[in-house]
Amino acid sequence: MDFALNEEQTAIFDMAHAFGQENIAPHAHQWEKDGTIPKELWPEVGALGFGGLYVSEETGGAGLTRLDATLVFEALSMACPSVAAFLSIHNMCAKMLDTFASDGMKERVMPKVLTMETVLSYCLTEPGSGSDAAALKTRCARTNDGYTLNGTKAFISGGGYSDAYVTMVRTSDDGAKGVSTVYVEDGTPGLSFGGLEDKMGWRSQPTALVQFDDCKVGAENLVGEEGKGFKYAMAGLDGGRLNISACSLGAAQTALTKTLEYMGDRKAFGQSIDQFQGLQFRLADMEIELQAARTFLRQAAWKLDTGAPDATKFCAMAKKFVTETGSKVVDQCLQLHGGYGYLADYGIEKLVRDLRVHQILEGTNEIMRVIVARDMLKNR
Repeated sequence: MDFALNEEQTAIFDMAHAFGQENIAPHAHQWEKDGTIPKELWPEVGALGFGGLYVSEETGGAGLTRLDATLVFEALSMACPSVAAFLSIHNMCAKMLDTFASDGMKERVMPKVLTMETVLSYCLTEPGSGSDAAALKTRCARTNDGYTLNGTKAFISGGGYSDAYVTMVRTSDDGAKGVSTVYVEDGTPGLSFGGLEDKMGWRSQPTALVQFDDCKVGAENLVGEEGKGFKYAMAGLDGGRLNISACSLGAAQTALTKTLEYMGDRKAFGQSIDQFQGLQFRLADMEIELQAARTFLRQAAWKLDTGAPDATKFCAMAKKFVTETGSKVVDQCLQLHGGYGYLADYGIEKLVRDLRVHQILEGTNEIMRVIVARDMLKNR
């Protein structure tokens, strides 16, 4: 079993890391203050091929494996996990369109999706349906020209900011089988947005309610088939869980690197604090935990790429383990910075805030436990 990255994978990581350090890291603090990511960043990201990381080469995407994609998100999150996670959402939507949309829709929308002239948001969660996503209530009624949407989506990254919304809607009352997916472009009559949410973390990502009031979309904006939307939405989640795990991993690695540098400079009782054995033990524990998380994440990605029957279980386990490890490590790094860790200028408190939500989205870590336990019970 070979755990080393090959030459191409190393090049992918290095390219993403260099881009993040040059174009994202110097601005991350200001973008958080501004509450937005400049739209002009995304075409630069698209020029690297990052707008369609695992979109097929036939459609014009990069055609990377899911393991390759985790390297991109790990590297970019070393600059800012909020920006990296937003790119993950766009890529999840792009993959859904590549896999399930008609050839006509793909010809119409994918070129600008891949260049990131069109930035995508994923609209599944509603005020009353989070973990129980199949209980969504946004209605989608057939008309002579297409569909009319009525309802509300909540916690939408890119609400009021993105150029199009890949939206799960209810076309019948048949539970999960009554859910369909439609593509709603910004500016569509009846589409509106709530005010920006004031969040603990991910503050550079604009997040808002997405509201549909007799919002009319053409029949050509149906993604795939009616009644298959819940299946489409769930198909992207295994990979999404890997991506958000990678974002936790990269951000925690940055925190640990900053902490090592700080501890070498900070003096107490006549010596740098990295010379105290008790603190060295804490550094060692964090390194062990991060290396274990990285190995677990890449194993889960490998299973998803190879179509292993237990891939969903491993993606759930990795998501739970890696996101909790990431949060634990950045919290410890803040502690080792002392009072300075609590100051925004050092960048650690931002990582603590940004990573906390990773245990909630892409399926809460409680739901990850449910997935794992059900698999265990089914196969006992």
